[in-house]
Amino acid sequence: MNDPLWNSEDEPDPIDLGVIGWLLVFLRGLPLAVLVFGGLIVLLAVRMVEYPLCGVRRPVTPFITQFVCRNAFRILGMGFRTSGVLMQEQGAVVANHTSWLDIFALNARKRVYFVSKAEVAKWPGIGWLARATGTVFIQRDRAKAKEQTKLFETRLKAGHKLLFFPEGTSTDGLRVLPFKTTLFAAFFADELRDFMYIQPVSVVFHAPQKQPKRFYGWWGDMEFGPHLLKTLGARRQGSVELIYHAPAKVSDFENRKALAAHCEEAVRHAHALALLEK
Repeated sequence: MNDPLWNSEDEPDPIDLGVIGWLLVFLRGLPLAVLVFGGLIVLLAVRMVEYPLCGVRRPVTPFITQFVCRNAFRILGMGFRTSGVLMQEQGAVVANHTSWLDIFALNARKRVYFVSKAEVAKWPGIGWLARATGTVFIQRDRAKAKEQTKLFETRLKAGHKLLFFPEGTSTDGLRVLPFKTTLFAAFFADELRDFMYIQPVSVVFHAPQKQPKRFYGWWGDMEFGPHLLKTLGARRQGSVELIYHAPAKVSDFENRKALAAHCEEAVRHAHALALLEK
């Protein structure tokens, strides 16, 4: 299950919503759109006051994001549960990546700021939401490594908890891919290493009854639109589970590879156990 290469059996499941499914798309989709984009309008309005007074710090607007994400699962009818203790130290959070639903799940429990590739900022809809909620956009270019480390330092010292997906791509939800070490390197900079912690989180999706276990997975060349429709149109919904592991102090590790391996093992082990227990 840890092979990052997809095979012919990993093709997306066909979508066949039926009349009831399309009705559910409307009944869930409309309130969800009102919640998300209504919340965006409120957030932008509050940010107009918050930014001049607080600058990079965001003492108010993250609570709006949390409210939206928590209630998104209520509208979808999906179960949501968590275990483990939230990290209080300064630093970042890393998690496995299954779907766009991860964004809602991880924001619902903890006030975090995602680290994303620069191209996402240009995506219609998703890009607007990402920029408004304080996402850190980076370019995978070694020439800009120092610049990005400085950006991380500014955000982390402002009390932000950054979050990134070390797998580098989303999956079918049944596997955890090897963690790439690139972004871990920034936390070993002299300005950050001594006070940084990384908290691994396992994100586990449990499919609706009588549906494939990979129901919520979003991977490969799957388009966002069809996946959204499938999720909204499900007659029965499953659940998502977040498992927070003990934070790892960066300075306790020799290098980024050792830290990434530690986080990967914690996420992978709990993810596999949670799927078996269900």
